[in-house]
Amino acid sequence: MNKQNSKYRWVVFGSVLAAYLFIVSQRTAPGLITDQLMAEFQLTAVVIGLMTSIQFFAYAGLQIPIGLLSDRFGPNLFLIIGTLLSGVGTLVYSVADNGWILVLARLLCGIGDATIWVNLVLILSQWFKVQEFSMLVGLAGMTGSFGFLLATVPFSTWIASFGWRAPFFVVGIVLVLLGMLLYFVLVKQPERRFPIEKANNKSKEKYEKTSVVLRRLISSRQAWATFLCHFGVVGTYIGFIGSWAVPYGMDMYSLSRSDASQLIMYGLIGAIIGAPLTSWISNKIQSIKRPYLIIHVIVLACWSIFLLFEGRPSYPVLIILFFIIGYANGASTLTFAAVRQSFNIKEVGLVSGFANTGGFLSAVLLPSIFGKILDYFNAGGSLAGYHYGFIIPVLFAAVGLMGGILLREPSVSLSEVKEQAM
Repeated sequence: MNKQNSKYRWVVFGSVLAAYLFIVSQRTAPGLITDQLMAEFQLTAVVIGLMTSIQFFAYAGLQIPIGLLSDRFGPNLFLIIGTLLSGVGTLVYSVADNGWILVLARLLCGIGDATIWVNLVLILSQWFKVQEFSMLVGLAGMTGSFGFLLATVPFSTWIASFGWRAPFFVVGIVLVLLGMLLYFVLVKQPERRFPIEKANNKSKEKYEKTSVVLRRLISSRQAWATFLCHFGVVGTYIGFIGSWAVPYGMDMYSLSRSDASQLIMYGLIGAIIGAPLTSWISNKIQSIKRPYLIIHVIVLACWSIFLLFEGRPSYPVLIILFFIIGYANGASTLTFAAVRQSFNIKEVGLVSGFANTGGFLSAVLLPSIFGKILDYFNAGGSLAGYHYGFIIPVLFAAVGLMGGILLREPSVSLSEVKEQAM
């Protein structure tokens, strides 16, 4: 029995998703304590924005190298190391005594986080059949949304009860333990259960030169379309909720930190629904482009409404906007369904990394630019900065819509379907 027909693949699936859940929670959890960090370490909004950006910068900068290396050497080692690095970075963050240590900790988390999604996609490609992939990657996206959800009201309540250091310390320990678990699940047990496949993997054919592969990637319209799609949908959502969403709720609506976190939770509920539901719709109508293009139009409209209401729509409208934008973020798993069906399995890691770079490049740029706008317009106590700050996600969402237009409808060849079914 091979991997794609074994029951053990579900153990792999569950273990990988557990690591992804906790790693994703640490992308946005620091946003809950933005004001506390500014007060305790006397940091400006620009520094907070840069602190957030450095994590996403490391993530974005490593996506293509990680994708290329994972295609060639397998995803297991990189996923294990990434989980351990995320755990160590979170532990360092919890004991930091100055701003520079906080920056270093977020950098470690960013490096660890950079390995996760690309290798998760590759592991799903190796352990599951192509017909199963779209729905499973949707479930993985839903798990990531649960990770973000964990970093809202539950984490905020934990922080309110015990201070901000203890929760980050505990999550750091959990991530280190999960890294150790992944070694046994992904390396030791498969060596024992699938010795024939291990022997076959030792005799792989020669790989193309890296320069040739990269030239083909850069010249691919489909690859650029996935890059732009992720830039517009994922980057705007993660970049905003990871840094300014909670302060926005507190400043513009006079919410407590817990209430502001609950506001963000509506977006995460949307993301939880968006990943599996949109994957199901895509499978049902046998199209990736059509539902994804609609998603991009809706995202652009939602961010534009923030501008229309000068950064402060009515509270019920605000809830609806965050829910829809969150739904769209969940639906972004269609990017990787398109990658899986458009490219050879040997290039899935690289192209997935390239697409993910788009999302997290956007997430790098948005917090710092948004922070500079806030510092400029809010210097005299005015809150006009939030109004003008929303110009940035509107522009970024327009870039995403361009990607949706460029995206070609992917198709899976019959030979590949047969190969994956064997």
